[in-house]
Amino acid sequence: MTHKLATMLKKLCTYALLSMAAVGSGAVVPTPAVAQAVSPDQAANVTVLPGWRTPSGTRMTALRIQLSPGWKTYWRAPGDAGIPPRFDWQGSSNLRTVAFHWPTPSVFDVNGMRTIGYKNELILPIELTPERPDQPIVLNAAVQLGVCHDVCLPLNVTVSADLADAGQSDPRINAALAAQPFSETEGSVTSARCAVEPIRDGLRITATVAMPSLGPGEVAVFEHPDQTIWVAEAEAHRNGDALTAVTEMVPPNAKPFSLDRSKLRITVLGNGRAVDIWGCTG
Repeated sequence: MTHKLATMLKKLCTYALLSMAAVGSGAVVPTPAVAQAVSPDQAANVTVLPGWRTPSGTRMTALRIQLSPGWKTYWRAPGDAGIPPRFDWQGSSNLRTVAFHWPTPSVFDVNGMRTIGYKNELILPIELTPERPDQPIVLNAAVQLGVCHDVCLPLNVTVSADLADAGQSDPRINAALAAQPFSETEGSVTSARCAVEPIRDGLRITATVAMPSLGPGEVAVFEHPDQTIWVAEAEAHRNGDALTAVTEMVPPNAKPFSLDRSKLRITVLGNGRAVDIWGCTG
């Protein structure tokens, strides 16, 4: 079995276990005695911070995810052993678009597999654009999170808020907004180039990013806009001011495909900081 296939199978098994747990007992149980003592509500508490109406007419709110000691939840790109968060906004009214402002996550090693996420607490700023600016947004969202300690639990919650007033600035949301990854300009990125080559079941992408080092142990994360495409954990190394990262992408049909380099998103993480890079050239 190849490393890539083994990694994919591990991730598929994680998703399968999470799905079975959501329908059945509610816990993935490597240790039944531990799982019996833990419920999702004990692992995390999710609430809405109502936030404020911005000068542009959007509403800046946030999800507050308070995690019990030792528990973690995941970033939007959680790594091969992580569970990506899912949000369903269909129960909301007067809501046109939703934009997430993810703060810089931490990188964890779990049984030799990299995961990316948060511990203790996550304040996730969410910017809402109304359909009708003169009417309030009524928020009613179904949220699915993976939360992990010695066991992994599916946390399914519904959050709601009637955002009728102008609200007021919240220092917790402002701090989370300030903790977002640097832009390419802020991170002094001077170029990002991607070489693409076909492999038997998809593509191999080698990105070379000219930027100052974020410190030892830099991690590069690739994201493709099509979430059905599996993206491998990238291997990264640095040579002076150039960071080179290599990943593989495999679509559902497991064949080479056409890649729009401008749609790739590369986030470089290191030493509590991050740089967000949108697109690369050939």
